[in-house]
Amino acid sequence: MKMKKIMALGLAGCLVLSVTACGGSGDTSSAAASEGTTAADSSAATDTEAASGEADKAAGDSAKGLTPEERAKEFITVGTGPTSGIYFPIGGAFATALGNYGYQTSAEATNATGQNIQNILNGDAEIAIAMQDAVMQAYTATGAYEGKDPATGLKALMRLWPNYVQLVTTADTGITSVEDLRGKRVGVGAANSGVEINARMILDAYGITYDDITPDYLAYGEAIDNMKNGQCDAVFVTSGLPNATVMDLGVSYDMVVIPIDGEGREKLVNNYPYYAESVIPADTYNNKEDVEGVFVYNIMLVREDLSDEMVYDILNGVFENISTIKASHNAADKNIDITFGVDDIQLPLHPGAEAFWKDNGYIK
Repeated sequence: MKMKKIMALGLAGCLVLSVTACGGSGDTSSAAASEGTTAADSSAATDTEAASGEADKAAGDSAKGLTPEERAKEFITVGTGPTSGIYFPIGGAFATALGNYGYQTSAEATNATGQNIQNILNGDAEIAIAMQDAVMQAYTATGAYEGKDPATGLKALMRLWPNYVQLVTTADTGITSVEDLRGKRVGVGAANSGVEINARMILDAYGITYDDITPDYLAYGEAIDNMKNGQCDAVFVTSGLPNATVMDLGVSYDMVVIPIDGEGREKLVNNYPYYAESVIPADTYNNKEDVEGVFVYNIMLVREDLSDEMVYDILNGVFENISTIKASHNAADKNIDITFGVDDIQLPLHPGAEAFWKDNGYIK
C-alpha cells in the first residue's frame, strides 16, 4: 500500500523514562472476556480526543478482550532500543501505558531493530519496535536476511512513526552528494542493524557498493564521534526528527545534511515500496532549506503465538492510554494515533490486531 509523504515534524527533546529490563512472557491462552455489546462504532475519529473516546468504547464494550483479572496475570516485555535513541523512551512509554491498563510490564533496552526481530521470533519479547524495511527483509528472506529461512512468524500490531534516513558530514570533507561517498570513510551503522540495512540499500540504489567506500561498522553515535576526530567522513543516521546526536554535531561543527535525491532515490522507492520520498524540513538542524530524502516507517511487532483476545486487548490498552505514549517524544506525539490506521503496514497483522482495526473502521 502506498505511503503518504510526510513533509515536516516539529522539534522536541526526548522524555527519559525509567524502565526495568527483564524478559519472559506470561500465559498467552487467556479466554475472551464475557459477552458484551459489539465493538466501537466503525467511523474513524478525526482528532485525538475523539480517537481516544472511540478506543475507550472498544475497550469497554467489546467482547474481544481480557477481563481485568486475566489481564493482571499477563506479562508484556517491550523491546525498545539503545538508551541514547528514540526507541527507548517511546518503547518505555508503551510499557508504562500497558502497565497502567493492568498488565505486568517491562521495557528492555536492546540494539534496536535486528535484536527486536530476533527477540520476537524467540519469544523473548511480546511486542517490539522495528523498522519496516528490515522486518520485510527478514519476512521474505531477502537483502540482509538472504539465505535464511523466511521469518513468517513476524506479525504486526500497529504503525508507529517515520524514521528519516539522514546522511550527515562536515563542510571540510567536500561531500555534497551520495555519489561523493566513493573513496570515503562512511559510518554505515552496526553490522546488520536497521541503519546498516538502510545504508546498504541506499548505496546500492546509487550504484555504490562497500567496495567503493571504507565502511565503518559503528552505531551512529560512535561514528559521529569518529567524524569529529577526523576519522570518518560521513555517517548514516536513521531516526525520527530531530535526532539529538545530529543536533549536537550541528551546534559544534559546520554540519552538512546530504540530500538523498534524483535517480537514486527514485530507484530506491520503486524497488522498495516501504520507502517514501520526503524532506528534512529547513531549520530541523542548521539546514536553512529543506533537504530531499527518504523515510521508512517503524512498526510495532507482536508475538504470533499471543492469543487473539490478548492482542486485541493490548491495542485497547494502548489507545486508552495514548496520552502517556504521546508525551514520550515529539515523534510519538505527531505520529502515533488510532486515526492513522494501518494502511502503511506491509507485514501481515496479527489476527487479534486485524480484528481490532476492522472493528474500529480502518480495515474493510
